[in-house]
Amino acid sequence: MFAGLTLAVRCTTVVGLAALTAAPLAGQQRRDSAAKQASHTRMVQELAAIAERSVRDHKYHGDDAAKALWAEMAQLGDKAPWKLRLDGALAHLRLGATREGIAILQAADDALVAKRIDGDVDARNSVRFYLGMAWLRLAENENCCARNAPESCILPLRDAALHTAAPEGATNAIPWFEAVIANTPKGDYWQLSSIWLLNLAHMALDQWPDGVPAAHRLPASTFTSSTSFPAFPNVAGRVGLDTFGMLGGVIVDDFDGDLDLDLMVSLWSAAGQLRYLRNDGDGRFTDRTDAAGLRGIISGINLIQADYDNDGDLDAFVSRGAWLYDGGRHPNSLLQNQGDGTFLDVTFAAGLGEVHFPTSTADWGDVDGDGDLDLYVGNEASAKIAAPCQLFRNEGDGTFFDIADRAGVQNLGYTKGVAFGDYDDDGRLDLYVSNLHEPNRLYRNAGNGRFVDMAPKLGMHEPVESFGAWFWDVDNDGALDLFCAAYSTGIGDIAAAQLGVPRPHPDRMRLWRGDGKGGFTEVGKAMGLDVPALPMGANFGDLDNDGFLDVHLGTGDPYYYSLMPNLVFKNDGGTRFVDVTMAGGFGHLQKGHGCAFADLDADGDLDLFSIQGGAYPGDAAHDALYENPGFGNHWLGVLAEGRDSNRSAIGARLRVVFDENGVERSVWRDVGSGGCFGANPLRQHLGLGKATALKRLEVRWPKSGATQTLRDLPIDATIRVVEGQDGFVKLELPQTMLGGAK
Repeated sequence: MFAGLTLAVRCTTVVGLAALTAAPLAGQQRRDSAAKQASHTRMVQELAAIAERSVRDHKYHGDDAAKALWAEMAQLGDKAPWKLRLDGALAHLRLGATREGIAILQAADDALVAKRIDGDVDARNSVRFYLGMAWLRLAENENCCARNAPESCILPLRDAALHTAAPEGATNAIPWFEAVIANTPKGDYWQLSSIWLLNLAHMALDQWPDGVPAAHRLPASTFTSSTSFPAFPNVAGRVGLDTFGMLGGVIVDDFDGDLDLDLMVSLWSAAGQLRYLRNDGDGRFTDRTDAAGLRGIISGINLIQADYDNDGDLDAFVSRGAWLYDGGRHPNSLLQNQGDGTFLDVTFAAGLGEVHFPTSTADWGDVDGDGDLDLYVGNEASAKIAAPCQLFRNEGDGTFFDIADRAGVQNLGYTKGVAFGDYDDDGRLDLYVSNLHEPNRLYRNAGNGRFVDMAPKLGMHEPVESFGAWFWDVDNDGALDLFCAAYSTGIGDIAAAQLGVPRPHPDRMRLWRGDGKGGFTEVGKAMGLDVPALPMGANFGDLDNDGFLDVHLGTGDPYYYSLMPNLVFKNDGGTRFVDVTMAGGFGHLQKGHGCAFADLDADGDLDLFSIQGGAYPGDAAHDALYENPGFGNHWLGVLAEGRDSNRSAIGARLRVVFDENGVERSVWRDVGSGGCFGANPLRQHLGLGKATALKRLEVRWPKSGATQTLRDLPIDATIRVVEGQDGFVKLELPQTMLGGAK
């Protein structure tokens, strides 16, 4: 009897203690939830205020500066100088009033010719070059934009990409470019730029090559690829992803846990709504922005994902304020996935919103090896604003603390690219930072809470004109290599290269081959990357499933005349890169920004999504999705899940070993989202070429450094691997047809 009584008392006591414990926990959860809701509401309000101001004072989207120019022109009337007229016309063009800009430029040229206003030959050439450019933009508006087709704006222009339905713009552009060519010295940059645009205008009218004077005709090789490569059709319109807009970022990943891949897309207009495009599982995508609770989360330039709170679903970070100098003090956003199809902006609750700097890029990584993900934010410091980069340590309780100063990674440069990677293979994440106009940084993690910049010692501070950058294993030797894009060329340099005209070579892309011990050798030129390019959005993925990572570069800059093809380079066995842009149909002329490699139809090969559109409202374009036609090679998908390590497994190193044609091969990947302007799925896709048998998959987990080995693997399948658990689970991904179910 006493034993039973004692047991009853004990049970009552335990229940009572549990109730007492649960009460404060429930209270804390309610307080946390309220703080997150308050954070979300505050962010929406702050972004709305920024959008309201931006209509007037935004450097690229506002109209205050334009109105001031037009008022000054009106006051001076016929006495307005040519440069003021040019600036006033460009203001119209940038805001989308193309014909108004053309009229001002035409009147300026008339006044210069009649000598009613002062201006030398350079003045006339400037006005005429921009007249040609303005007419060409009108041609794009009336054809590529208003009559958008899958082939629109993709070099070489043919079929539906031709401007035969609305030829006025290209037709009127031609004589202005011819006038500039005739009145500039041979080899002059603007003459070469005019030659490039002249050829494009004739091609748009189906007059290339014969319609172009022989002396100004680009060689046929300009619009062909030297290597055979199948065409990737643009199917964006078929699946609901051909949105018309400006520049922005993109994440492709599984946000709702149903194993197919969704998109989150940002738009860098003054009030550009972040969009969540859910994969319907039938080859189409539906805009679920409102249902996801994202209405009012606006104006992002770049995005990157991670499960920062280790709760099993993907969250996202939004960068804002880039290119705006002291006008870019806009808050970034941390969007927490609530696991029910909705997101909350928890930036302020998480401690990420105390100060605001212009931000272009960011990356996630566990820099202190504690099993949760830290965040490095790349800010744009300049003479106009002191904007140190930030390294936010994840405190493990949903909050972050900036340790950049004590860690020695504030950088204080105009940051355009950041990437984590353990380049010396010592088990600690290192950090690369690329800066525009300034030396780059290679921060080695010293393991004592501090980083040491090794770039000067290793001679890796170049290119000085830098943009996107990433760590990867370009040759499958198990050692991380480093790519850094150069942002210092233009259409005149492209024409010069095609015509064999000597010009001072712009800063070039760098590819640093790592030895896995901390040393690097620069091999970019030797591997075929010594070409004129102006990359913004850039990323990598294995398009042909041969096991080697290929590259997509979204090219351009804010200038309207920077009509140049986006580029794709095939990795030829880790020994060289071959330009397959034209053969593959990737040569989109509109400005390329966020891009991602992802198997959107689950057919075993990577498709390519690219955001198109410029920095100004008048330079908008339709996004593109290039469907992979298939190469007949094998593949393996790996969804790695950390337990002791971070749940996203970011920083885990994968090695798959297999036999191909009687020879053992290895393919290596580090888990991450790819490049730093556009985010691939964290679920890794490994091409296996002509593999006949998979021997093993090795997963080295980032926190412990322990290697988990799996055997008896399926080919042409996706598996889930969980840290510390034996075996794997084969995932059933329903294959679809982009645009309609199979």
